[in-house]
Amino acid sequence: MENGILGQKWYLYATEFFAGMALMAVEIGAQRLIAPYFSSSQIVWTIIIGTIMIAMALGNVYGGRTADRDPKPEHLYRRIFLASLWLALIPVVGKYLIVGISGLLILAIDTHFLVVAALAACLVLFVYPLFLLGTVTPSLARYCVTRQEETGNIVGRLGAMNTIGSIIGTFLPTFVTIPAVGTNLTFLLFAGILLALSLLYFFREGGHRKKVLLGLVVFGLACLLGHRTSFAFWEKPEKILYEGESVYNYLQVRDEPDSVILSTNVLFGVQSMKLKQEGLTGMYYDVALAAPAMAAVDQKKDPSLLILGMGTGTYAHQCARYYPNLGLAGVEIDPKITALARQYFDLPASMHVTTYDGRAYLDRDNQQYDVILVDAYQDITIPFQMSSVEFFRSVKAHLKPGGVMVLNMNLKGNAPGSINDYLGDTVAAVFPAVYTADVPQATNRELFAGESTGMVRQLDRAAEKEKNPELQQLLQSVKNTLRPYHSDGRVLTDDRAPVEFLGMQTLDGLIREEVGTYRRTLRKKGIRGLLEE
Repeated sequence: MENGILGQKWYLYATEFFAGMALMAVEIGAQRLIAPYFSSSQIVWTIIIGTIMIAMALGNVYGGRTADRDPKPEHLYRRIFLASLWLALIPVVGKYLIVGISGLLILAIDTHFLVVAALAACLVLFVYPLFLLGTVTPSLARYCVTRQEETGNIVGRLGAMNTIGSIIGTFLPTFVTIPAVGTNLTFLLFAGILLALSLLYFFREGGHRKKVLLGLVVFGLACLLGHRTSFAFWEKPEKILYEGESVYNYLQVRDEPDSVILSTNVLFGVQSMKLKQEGLTGMYYDVALAAPAMAAVDQKKDPSLLILGMGTGTYAHQCARYYPNLGLAGVEIDPKITALARQYFDLPASMHVTTYDGRAYLDRDNQQYDVILVDAYQDITIPFQMSSVEFFRSVKAHLKPGGVMVLNMNLKGNAPGSINDYLGDTVAAVFPAVYTADVPQATNRELFAGESTGMVRQLDRAAEKEKNPELQQLLQSVKNTLRPYHSDGRVLTDDRAPVEFLGMQTLDGLIREEVGTYRRTLRKKGIRGLLEE
């Protein structure tokens, strides 16, 4: 072992450093690969971290045993070689496997779909390469230690190199590579680093020409095929105006016949939209237009609206059209979304959008508003800090007398104890008057909250006096569907807000309703009958 490149300890330490870097980069990349399909909730993060830790633990045990039994470095670098090729192929086949796994499981299971599907995807895609990387540390410890009295020193150095590499592998993808070049190229970059480590060993040791050639060919094909694949690969390429990633989100701008749509998740819903012809959207933004009427903004001097979760400005655009006297202010945590809003959604440069977290913005803002829209929830990815009683108290403190909060809840569940029940109860613990209205043909429910039932009388008045027939019909429709909310005392707090689990239960119910027909067809007619239907 003292001959060749392994006779120099720097190479072994470099191997430990880059293995630790690649491990954490893969963990960050795994979340970004899975999030567009399963959300970026704490549940998904937990599954990813837990799966990786299990794979690493098994790799540690296996690596230690094999290094003691047959301490040939060639075995370790062969494993790093295999791990690098596996990771390089993830951008090529990963999305197809995720969608395939989801399609099979959605027809087979009734509960905990998100957990089972995300876990299955992680097991298939990431366990094997991370198991192989888990063998690195115990193997290198075996190769480096030549005298018993230096064991602690060497193991400590290896641990330090792994930790430093892991730190860089955590920050580099999050703040540099993923926002700059995307998840696919991030996987290819760190796979390439591992491949270079193994190929350098093979070159120096000699006799591995076939492995070197195989590695270069496979990696080259992965670079050629993997760096341009779309997360929504089933969409027609000409429909995709933009696809990219920010620090916070996967982002896709899609051109539809009657609208331009922003999605931050390829499987669940629409984040924002712009109609190609002016009018109502047919979505929850329309129902939320009742809030300015409830706040009687037509009777106030310089009325104001604050939007927490501005997106591309769909609601702001609608309010500017139907309530032209309403002053608008928006808060959006993702600056890339704001940039896309100005490029594709005609958000005017004159409309100022603050890049900030919604709750943190309220904590520093001294102004009060006539209407506040909270539109920060996406599938089950609900920021717990914007669902607690403390948050809604802050919203209430920022409302003027007679002001109205409207909350967009995007998982409408009918079972008792759903996420919307908890959110409704929490709001009712702060606001004396709470009403809800379901959005037709959608999973959204709008919640309106204010100081008194006078907000409903103001809606009645506005519906009668409104001169715009389109808006008048809408307000009348909302008035007819509006229901007073009665609380059962389930309150979310900063200390306890299990929003992901509550959202997952509601999501399971929605899946059962939506795919029930297909499941019955599968049971009666088999896969051929399902495909025919």
